[in-house]
Amino acid sequence: MAARPWPADEPFARDLLAAFTRRPRSISPKWFYDAEGSRLFDRICELPEYYPTRTERAILQAHAREMADVIGPGAELVEFGAGSCDKVRLILDELREPRCFRPVDISAAHLQAAAAGLRRDYPGLDVQPLAADYTQRLLLPAPEPGVRRVGFFPGSTIGNFTPEEALAFLRGAAELLRGGGLLLGVDLVKDPQRLHAAYNDRQGVTAAFNLNLLARANRELGTRFDLSAFDHYAFYEPRLQRIEMHLVSRCRQDVRLGGTAVEIEEGETLHTESSHKYTLDGLGALALQAGFRPGPAWLDEERWFCVQWLAAPAAAL
Repeated sequence: MAARPWPADEPFARDLLAAFTRRPRSISPKWFYDAEGSRLFDRICELPEYYPTRTERAILQAHAREMADVIGPGAELVEFGAGSCDKVRLILDELREPRCFRPVDISAAHLQAAAAGLRRDYPGLDVQPLAADYTQRLLLPAPEPGVRRVGFFPGSTIGNFTPEEALAFLRGAAELLRGGGLLLGVDLVKDPQRLHAAYNDRQGVTAAFNLNLLARANRELGTRFDLSAFDHYAFYEPRLQRIEMHLVSRCRQDVRLGGTAVEIEEGETLHTESSHKYTLDGLGALALQAGFRPGPAWLDEERWFCVQWLAAPAAAL
């Protein structure tokens, strides 16, 4: 069978090739989220070890009315990395006459399914999904006069960014949401053993999620990665206050990415994700640097997780 032509112009192909031809090897975690990756992540969120989802959900359930009061009536709501649009329902249930909801996600198929469910369950809500990379500049129509545009970014997804990327994202969000604000979910620094368990579940779902990156390359790009030749490896790096997730080569192997042959030594890794954890002071300083004004913060009793309101002044700070 003839090899499939390498789609050099496709962003995933371009990023994968770059990831395997530089040192240290690393790739953006956004490529986890095809339909299968999104399905696996939804399973991760249900695991007993994975505290962030249920902890953030409990915060939203307890304080959604207060959050809706801060957002105000008649708002346009934009969710970054919307996924299954599950948590936002807790906010939508309390919002007064929202003007529209714009879920943004890189996985188009998953997004359309979630939007269809919202239209069914909220028949009076104008749902306008946008399949896009929310880490890039979003081209959204200007809000109607008098309408506040408010962002929702749950799940501590901002932790996947490097500090420089987090600042760049927040600066772009502050501009996009000018006159409104951002409701941001953030995982906090805590006991490393609890963090380790959350990213190394006993059922192996996180491992399957990590390996799906290579499976996706096989499906979409015609690569021939042997998934059994890689191991999932995740650990907490306390100096950088982050979980690192890697794929570790179990043996020496050769991989062909289009016309490029790549040698991978035993023990070499591909860094697939970082999940930074924040302190409240660190988050506040970052928000101010990006042009937001930190507002109310809601935490669980254990102080594992925080949902914070960041106001975006009509004029830059």
